[in-house]
Amino acid sequence: MVARSFQVHHNDSTYGVDYDTGDGLEVFKIQIFSLTSIPPDEQKLIGVDENRVLSDDSDLVAISEKLRLVSINEEQQEKSTAENDELLKSDEELARMLQAEEEALLFQQYAAPEDNGKFEERLRPYVSQVLMYEDLQRQEAARKTVPIEELEEKALVSLAKEGNSTPSKNEQDHAFLLQLLFWFKQSFRWVNAPPCDGCGKETVFHGMADPLPSEIRYGASRVEIYGCNFCPIGSRFPRYNDPLKLVETRSGRCGEWANCFTLYCRAFGYESRLILAFVDHVWTECFSQSLGRWMHLDPCEGVYDKPLLYESGWNKKLDYVIGIAKDGVCDVTKRYTRKWHEVISRRNIITEPALSAVLANVTKDCRRGFTSQVLSVLEDRDEKERQELESSLHSTDNASTSLPGRRSGDKEWRKSRLECGSDESCSLSGSSCPVRACVDKHVTEIHNAFLPILSQFVKEEFPKSRAVEVLETLKRILVDLKKSPFKTRRATIDSVSQSLVHQLLPSFTELLNALSMSGKADADGRFDISLAGNAVKTSLALPVALDALDDTINNLNICDNFVEDSLCLPLLKLNRIHSGSVLASGEEIPLGIATSAFDGLRTSKWEEPNGARGCWIMYKVSDNLMHELVAYEIMSANDAPERDPMDWYDMYD
Repeated sequence: MVARSFQVHHNDSTYGVDYDTGDGLEVFKIQIFSLTSIPPDEQKLIGVDENRVLSDDSDLVAISEKLRLVSINEEQQEKSTAENDELLKSDEELARMLQAEEEALLFQQYAAPEDNGKFEERLRPYVSQVLMYEDLQRQEAARKTVPIEELEEKALVSLAKEGNSTPSKNEQDHAFLLQLLFWFKQSFRWVNAPPCDGCGKETVFHGMADPLPSEIRYGASRVEIYGCNFCPIGSRFPRYNDPLKLVETRSGRCGEWANCFTLYCRAFGYESRLILAFVDHVWTECFSQSLGRWMHLDPCEGVYDKPLLYESGWNKKLDYVIGIAKDGVCDVTKRYTRKWHEVISRRNIITEPALSAVLANVTKDCRRGFTSQVLSVLEDRDEKERQELESSLHSTDNASTSLPGRRSGDKEWRKSRLECGSDESCSLSGSSCPVRACVDKHVTEIHNAFLPILSQFVKEEFPKSRAVEVLETLKRILVDLKKSPFKTRRATIDSVSQSLVHQLLPSFTELLNALSMSGKADADGRFDISLAGNAVKTSLALPVALDALDDTINNLNICDNFVEDSLCLPLLKLNRIHSGSVLASGEEIPLGIATSAFDGLRTSKWEEPNGARGCWIMYKVSDNLMHELVAYEIMSANDAPERDPMDWYDMYD
């Protein structure tokens, strides 16, 4: 029992309360009731210094002496009043936007010229271009460059990490599309100024030139000329429009990137559009059967399903955003803005009725010859999209996501285009991180599986050097397994390692089980390791096992005395807590999400873009039981030492 003096603040009053903490929180609340007339079950007590709610008796000992009392009823009334005020404010804002829209439309009737065919003239070349994506030769050429099985494996692993071990066909297709985007981002090269064809050094823009016949063949209507400061050769940079040539060159700026990536999407059967923004940018949309809607994909940025990127991140002043596909064209501007009343004031090339007529005529031409059944399906989808675009104008779904400025291209070039935005960190971050399920049971199983292996080493009195040699051999086997095709993963043990494997096989069984694999000897005495269960679980577990092996080898090398008593931390990490849920103050999307802190991999990381101002991450166990925590590890990421945590503290609840 501890006698304490508290200062309890409520509204404009402060109450001094002397209290024996041994009497518990409920009695403390009754004492406060006698002073404030707020019933105990309506009290919320908050430690002022910790900004933490008192929830049990132990908090009375640990909390600071300054407390703030909030009446739950008063809090709910304040919340309700605030919500009503917000609704009123929203209604007023909506009325202002509608008024501004009406005024912009009225002005447009006088400012926009009569339809003189200029708008359609601007669209027609793109309509011809997207038809190239339907060419089977171009599609086959694109598919041949893609590591299809690798992307399939990554797609299935990404779903498994979300707890989806039996995804539907639509979910698999959606996940593969995202992996295709990430792969393309890494394999295609952005060109600021091409290297010199003679010496490979930097070049400087000298002007434009007429294309050569060989360049015209692949749609290059203009060529940039670059001079070299070190040799007389320099470089030509033809702006190719044929995606077949771009599959070969794998380089360019946003026009080439979007053109080529849209071909890749069509090559794998995705309904795709080339998106033309009149503010000088192009990207891709694909129809996701999993989401039941069109999805934004920007290959230059490696970003997906973030349509407000340009308006909110790049600070672009949008006017016209047109989707162009083999079966028609569509005005999708409303998907990319939450400031339609401002956007429409900038749409002065053509009136809205005339624009609708132009798009309808072009679409009609694209669909000429389609069967009535196909037309009916397309018209139903068009109507659904029209309704979605209208409803999205007033959506707040992206309010918790911080969108970055442009990341592709030279920094000075981005500055000249005013596309850097206000986010200097250039990260796509979530300020409202969702609770994520942590799929990490396999990590615990793998770490536990090293106990029988090391125990056998100790039992048979292996010297430390011999134990390390065996683990290095095991590592080579796992590396071979990781390199093999994931659907038929298999490795055969060489003759040098066979006797060793047979000797230690009983202790390896638990590790093989954790990897969903099994081993057996064939008639010739060779030892084969192959899949014994879900191939995706093996793909998920193998990188963890390799990292765990590296840790074990390093810890064993520095172990002073390799005996039974050493079979504990740090050499072994047994009974790791797993399968909980994770919540954090923020995260970088998609490669720095909160669950990456607990997935057992060195190559992944949780990244909090605003971490320099302080951040937190919480792991909640799945069974809500109390666990005795013996130890925990914190590892900094290996890519940016300046972002490593300077200090941290832990809290348990």
